[in-house]
Amino acid sequence: MVTIRFVDVDEGRRLNRDYRGKDTATNVLSFPYAPPPEMAGDLVLCPTVALAEASAQGKTGQAHFAHLVVHGMLHLQGYDHETDADAASMEEQERGILARLGYPDPYSVADAA
Repeated sequence: MVTIRFVDVDEGRRLNRDYRGKDTATNVLSFPYAPPPEMAGDLVLCPTVALAEASAQGKTGQAHFAHLVVHGMLHLQGYDHETDADAASMEEQERGILARLGYPDPYSVADAA
């Protein structure tokens, strides 16, 4: 079971600070409750941050939110991007999932221009 919560900037900042030690609001946070292969946890999305990012990157809000949900769900499954190799693996998964859902590559320079 996964819960998706939408929070304002203040709550997003507080959660990011309290759980990740980063005193800024972020686009998505993942809180897994069970180790892989279970899929249990919370995704916390901050629409204000996500929509500002989408605008700055020339993406639609819908495409960016889809990417953030996919990204967060992969975190719940144990993926991370702490090393270059891990980031490459996670990004490959994201690209494939998003393509199957009909969304463009979120890491393409052309899509972010």
